[in-house]
This record gives sequence, C-alpha cells and structure tokens, in this order.
Amino acid sequence: MAHTMPPTPAGPLGSQYCVCKVELSVCGQNLLDRDVTSKSDPFCVLFMEVNGKWVELDRTETAVNNLNPAFAKKFIVDYHFEEVQKLKFALFDQDKSSMQLYEHDFLGEFSCTLGMIVSSKKTTRSLLLGNGKPAGKGMITIAAQELSDNRVITLSMAGRKLDKKDLFGKSDPFLEFYKPGDDGKWMLVHRTEVIKYTLDPVWKPFTVPLVSLCDGDVEKPVKVMCYDYDSDGGHDFIGEFQTSVARMCEAQDAFPLEVECINPKKQKKKKNYKNSGIIIVKSCKITRDFSFLDYILGGCQLMFTVGIDFTASNGNPRDPSSLHYISPMGTNEYLSALWAVGQIIQDYDSDKMFPALGFGAQLPPDWKVSHEFAINFNPTNPFCSGVEGIVQAYSACLPHIRFYGPTNFSPIINHVARFAAQATQQQAAAQYFILLIITDGVISDMDETRDAVVQASKLPMSIIIVGVGNADFAAMEFLDGDSRVLRSQTGEEALRDIVQFVPFRDFRNAPKETLAKAVLAELPQQVVQYFKHQNLPPITLD
Repeated sequence: MAHTMPPTPAGPLGSQYCVCKVELSVCGQNLLDRDVTSKSDPFCVLFMEVNGKWVELDRTETAVNNLNPAFAKKFIVDYHFEEVQKLKFALFDQDKSSMQLYEHDFLGEFSCTLGMIVSSKKTTRSLLLGNGKPAGKGMITIAAQELSDNRVITLSMAGRKLDKKDLFGKSDPFLEFYKPGDDGKWMLVHRTEVIKYTLDPVWKPFTVPLVSLCDGDVEKPVKVMCYDYDSDGGHDFIGEFQTSVARMCEAQDAFPLEVECINPKKQKKKKNYKNSGIIIVKSCKITRDFSFLDYILGGCQLMFTVGIDFTASNGNPRDPSSLHYISPMGTNEYLSALWAVGQIIQDYDSDKMFPALGFGAQLPPDWKVSHEFAINFNPTNPFCSGVEGIVQAYSACLPHIRFYGPTNFSPIINHVARFAAQATQQQAAAQYFILLIITDGVISDMDETRDAVVQASKLPMSIIIVGVGNADFAAMEFLDGDSRVLRSQTGEEALRDIVQFVPFRDFRNAPKETLAKAVLAELPQQVVQYFKHQNLPPITLD
C-alpha cells in the first residue's frame, strides 16, 4: 500500500495524514569486489513493496572504482506514518551500460521499513546475498532527513506619521505583503487588519510560513504596500517600500527597524517630498514549526502498551462463537486489531518491549477479579518482546484465566498515565505513550474513565480503542472527542482530544492496512500538539 489512500470512511483525509517527503542518503562500506582488474563500480537501487511486489522507485549514480561509496544522489520517498512501508536497498556493480539489473553483478541488499529508518535517523546494517548470507563484510548506512521547510516568521509592524487620506478624519491604514511570482508579477502573501482613525497604527503580530513569504529565501525581495481602507473597496494608496526577510530580521525588540514609506507618484511631482510616513518593523523572528517527523528524527520514542478485554461477554474462548476463539488460521478480531496497530508502532520503539495488560478476568490461584494484570503473569515485568511476544502471551494466558467482569477502563488508563507522568519530569520530547485498548463493549466505569481521560489529556499520551464484535459502541464515540469536548465528572474539560475509537466491524472485509490507517490517522498531530503545548522542541535538532 505505497501511495493509496483507504477506500473506507476512515475519517477526513488530508492534513491529518502525516504525508511528507523524506530524503534518504546512502553510503556503502567494504563492498564486495567483483571486478578482476579494478574495484567494483557500485550503484544502489531502491525498491518499495507495492501489493506484495517489489517496485523500483529510483537508483543512484555509479561510484567508479569504489568499495566505500557515498552516493550523491538522494532517494526521496513519501512518508506515511500510518502505513508499513517496506523498502529494499540493493547494490550492484555496474558492468555494462544496460538498465537491466540482471546484467550487473549483485553486491548485496538490505530490507527494512521506512518507519525503522526514520525512528533511528541513521541506520547501519550488513548487506545480505540472495540466500540470506552476509555479502562479505559489506555494510550499508542510510540516513533520513525530512524534506520540508517548517520555518515560520512572526512580524510585529507599526506606522508613524502616515499620510492623511480622509477629508474628515485620519486614515484607516492596513499593510499588504507581496513576493515575486514565477511570472515576474508581485503575488499577495498577507494582509494585516485595518486600524481605524490613526496615522500611527500598531498592527497585531502575525505569523506566516517562511515559504509563503519568500519561498524560504531570506534574501528574496519582499514588497510592502500601505493603504487607507475604504468600505467601498476603493482603498487609497499611501505608500510602499521593498525589503527582504534578512533585512527585517535586523529588527530587535529594543531596536526596531524604520523604513520610509514612499508614494512614487508624489515623489515625482513634489520636489521637497520626503516620504508618506514611516513603517516600523518592531520585531521579526524566525522559528520552526516542528512536525511529527521532526520529533521522531529528534529521538522521540513511541511507548506502546496494549490492554485486552477478558470480560465474560466475549464468550468462552473454546467456543467458536467467542470473540477470543482463535481460528484454525490462528486469528481472531483481537489479534487482527493488535497486529494492525502494533506492527506500525513497534518501529518507533527502540527496545520493542511492550507491556501487555488484561482486564475483567478472575486470576489463579485465588480467582480474584483484576482490571490490570500482566498477561504473561509476571507483574514485575509485564513486557513482551515485539508484537509476536504479545500474541504468544495472549494465546498462552487464555486457558488459565476465567472471563468475568465488569468492563473497567480507568485502571489501565491510569496505569499508563503514571508512566507518562514520570516521563514529563525529563522536560524533553523523549517519550510519548500510546495505549491500545481492545474491547467487546459497554464500559462499566464511564465516570471514572472520563476522569482518567481528562487527566491523561495533560500528559504525553494517546488512547486508541478498537471495538470488536457487534455491541453498541455509543459510549466509545462519546469518549472520542471529535464532535464535542470530553468533560470529567466535575466538569473539567479535556485539554486535547486524545481518544481515537474505531469499530472493527467497519473493517472486516477491508484490507488489513485500512484499519491501521483509520486508527493511527490522528496520532501524529496528537504527538505534535502535546509537545508544542509544552514548548518542547525535538531533542536533537539538525
């Protein structure tokens, strides 16, 4: 599923999908020497898996006579957080000028997901031959960088002694900012608000993307025009000037930059014309509007926990009608939901050790009900190795527990929230916690769960709920604050919407990737929203 969007109603598409471009730089070390008289002439080919087949995306230049190449040509790939994007880097020794790869000697390959590359920023691995054996001592290093200019510029502007344009009062001035367009004409970028009845206006500070104002080039000319507002739309021209972002950035809070506002027609007519007033750049600051990828490339880890519903309403797991019955194919809806979400998130956690908790069951030996127990029965170490480890622990625990009730969510939410609260003491964008709850139905402790979610909304944490079976999930929709703000029992509002609910039944007949897309669609913006609200930049900036 490389470049396709889900065909199902998976929420609004567009900006929430974390689609951006990533640049991959490739180097080789100690490559196999396939040439008799000289060293190999390597080039690298990038493939992406599309519908189960490897499709070539691009290839680098050839590095002549070089077993340790650093390729100048970069690979540019669209990044989708909510998809598993499988990549293969294959190196060949160029022997002929043919474009056919079988005409060239194979030097080894390395396969991984794009998520693995961006989560570690730089990846060095051994190259393998087709039979899975090492290609000598050959290694490949892949470095990732986001390709987007996420700088924004914030300007505070004022005016002094502007020309009076109204007969019976002062002017009503506003500013317009222009940049040169591709066609050579000036293109409007931003218009300030109108300040009424004054020749000494102070406009509100405004922020625009640097790319919008000057295409990211701080030396590019910017034209500023000042007008007197007229309600009939026939605004009177006061004056203009040209500058650049670099020049405006000389303005500091204590040292504003003053520029003469000139009306060229008046300047030509009047000999003693000085100006039509002064425009003041009070301050000009460039900052970065960090993206999800900035945080991931900066070293933020996504900490994944799963909570599984073992209440009696699921049915006896030995009965084929039970939601916990594992089919001869080795699956059920719980496992399908776990795989869909887990296989994407696991790329963003370096140790791939995930706590897996159960709730709503009676546990041996005393058969007390527990609402947060380790499904591996090791309370001091509830961690499972990778998604496979969770699946194994889940299958192993089913015969040893009794399904019971009620369906209480708050203990597991509060359990993860305690860890998220500890992470906030670092004062760094280092960890973000994701709790996946898979459940068959109605919540028994709705008030406590609302309180828990409202408290968790202040922490680096998101909750994904997948509803399995055919129950009424109205309460889950209520927790997912897409339509209204969630409140606690005391009326406290959730600081942000951190719950994403998806009923599994909507995806039963869809490709398995579709569920992951729907469930993870909002996560990147939830991560960014939290760290921005806390004023935390990525840990390591380029």
